[in-house]
Amino acid sequence: MWLCFNDGFLSVVADRNDPNRLLVRARRRRDLLDVCGNGVEVLKDVGSDYRWRTFVDRRAFSELVANRIDNIGYTNFKNSVKDTDLHEIYVQFWHLHYRYQDQDKGG
Repeated sequence: MWLCFNDGFLSVVADRNDPNRLLVRARRRRDLLDVCGNGVEVLKDVGSDYRWRTFVDRRAFSELVANRIDNIGYTNFKNSVKDTDLHEIYVQFWHLHYRYQDQDKGG
C-alpha cells in the first residue's frame, strides 16, 4: 500500500517473518521519522529499491493512520504539503491520475 501523507510518502507491506508487523519503507529517511516517529529503528539499504525501512506493529501503525485521518484539517491535500520536493512528486502523481481518469471514458 502506498500512503501519501503531507509530510512523507511510504510504502507499506506485510512483514514476511511476523504477521503482527508491517514493513514500512520510504525513499527518504525523514519521511519514516516524520510519519512513524523518532523512536523507530530505521534500517538503510537492506532491501530492494526503497533505501529506508522500519518494522512497525500492525495495530500501532493502524492507530497512527487512524489518528492522522481524525486530524485532517486541510481542504486541499496538495496545498497542505510544505516540503517542496514532496509537493512536486504529488503534483506529478496527481497529473498521472488525472490522465488515468480522463482515459476512462466509459466509467
